[in-house]
Amino acid sequence: MEVIADGRVPAILAELRGLGSARNRAGMARYGIDVTHAFGVPVDALRKIARRLGTSHELARSLWATGNHEARLLACFVDDPDAVTAAQLEAWAADFDSWDVCDQATTSLFDRTPHAWATARAWTTRDEAWVKRGGFALIAGLANHDRTAPDGAFLRLLPLIERGAFDDRNFVKKAVNWALRNVGKRNLALHAAAIARAERILAAARRRAGGDRGGDAATRAARWVATDALRELRSEQVRTRLQRASAKAASGRRRSPR
Repeated sequence: MEVIADGRVPAILAELRGLGSARNRAGMARYGIDVTHAFGVPVDALRKIARRLGTSHELARSLWATGNHEARLLACFVDDPDAVTAAQLEAWAADFDSWDVCDQATTSLFDRTPHAWATARAWTTRDEAWVKRGGFALIAGLANHDRTAPDGAFLRLLPLIERGAFDDRNFVKKAVNWALRNVGKRNLALHAAAIARAERILAAARRRAGGDRGGDAATRAARWVATDALRELRSEQVRTRLQRASAKAASGRRRSPR
């Protein structure tokens, strides 16, 4: 993919270098972030820079091409979702080397592109760890940000979540869990469907292990995905929020003019 260099990039990199610190890099590393090409700049600072720079597809592509960790995060914040192509999604996914870049790309940019739904479905079946995580992170992002998608679109993703729950790679299983929880927190109907799916995953794990404990790595991963999701989805906080949102929506429909 040809990239036309944006003349602002050298100054931006210099600014990022000045904002970074060895202490922040060490903190990032403790959280499992690859800091090989990182300056150690907090995400909040990157978002402030992004607001100042505004939206620019060309700048985003130039920033990503630098290979610098913070520049790539910044690229996710300034890119124009409508200008992003399916080829760009694939090219950037091939460059994923850390969970934070994967997650910001998918939930700050990719989930707002015209390719989000098809990409989510495709990537959840891929074997590459970061691409597969990206697929489930996309589902989590869509559940959070796509306000117009019908429930049926998310219901069709639940079998993919169930299948992904048995992937024992840490960064994958955490994204599967994230996707399941976010779908379940969208509304009361999807809340019930997500709980039912989590219970189904847990039952399958129990069958594979012959009980509530043990089993191979895939079985233990699925058990964790399900039990952790159920813990949050069954919480009083989540139930109360969804019930209030449902009541508010029903009240708004009653008041709307006919």
